[in-house]
Amino acid sequence: MACIENDHDSAATLRLNAEVREWKVIEKDIRQVEFSNWIDGKDAILIGGPPCQPFSKNGYWVKNDNRLIEDDPRNMLGQYLRAVSELRPRGFLFENVESIRHPTNRPAFEKFVGTAEQLGYACTVFHANSADFGVPQKRKRVFVFGVRGAKNGISVPHRTHADPAKPDLLNGFKPYEGVGEFIAKYDQEKFAEPQEDASKGTYYKELIHVPAGKNYIALSKLENYDGRTFRAGGRFWNFLHKLHPDQLSITIAAQPGPWVGPFHWKNRRLRAPEIAAIQTFPENYKFFGNRRSIQKQIGNAVPVLLGERMVKHLLENL
Repeated sequence: MACIENDHDSAATLRLNAEVREWKVIEKDIRQVEFSNWIDGKDAILIGGPPCQPFSKNGYWVKNDNRLIEDDPRNMLGQYLRAVSELRPRGFLFENVESIRHPTNRPAFEKFVGTAEQLGYACTVFHANSADFGVPQKRKRVFVFGVRGAKNGISVPHRTHADPAKPDLLNGFKPYEGVGEFIAKYDQEKFAEPQEDASKGTYYKELIHVPAGKNYIALSKLENYDGRTFRAGGRFWNFLHKLHPDQLSITIAAQPGPWVGPFHWKNRRLRAPEIAAIQTFPENYKFFGNRRSIQKQIGNAVPVLLGERMVKHLLENL
């Protein structure tokens, strides 16, 4: 197995965990990698998630100054397709944010799928919510499964979990996983971090009044609360968002603002092992870098349980 990673800290993290899994870590810009020099791809699969920033909701600036997604230097869709064309794997798995299918980005995405099909791969597009696969987090992503030489695209993966608030949808599925069970072990003093203290911050007085499982909007609906409130829609939806132990977490961000949630229900910021657990990383997984770098690595990752299920589905259908 080989991993290509251009970010130094992320590559170092891979190396920290490579001994057990026998990974070869290549720290290099993918534009400098010649896949035609690699082994014959007839027994290989390619898994990748190009940078999501050009396609994220925060990236919609591209439509405001008449620039195209294709002009964004962070757009690596073409590099992914080059890897497919040079390696010729049996199959590939592509991942990105759900907004890659937003009308602003749809032409670039449809071009990506169309080009993969021209290369001889039957493609299946799957819109996934990580909560449907046992991850204690609302996190929606788009996957493309490509199988070389197939006449038709493969079926989509079957979910394992469903929203318990909608009994008619459960129908034999497991209920969504509450976040409390995943992070409870880290609510001990030995895991405390200096960065978790929010008590001296600008909005701490408001944070302590937000009920668990709610965000800033709940402040305007509280009885006997005379503190500051905010107009609904006037802030990002994750502003002052607080976890509830029995509910899903909102999406873990790679670079959250100072008052962007999720916060712990004990009115503190989450600890690194807690956000890793919400992303379903194994307990013994090691991370390299400072606290900011670790947050970025975890927030940029595909939840492990979701990634595992998607890869297994591809392998089962080759």
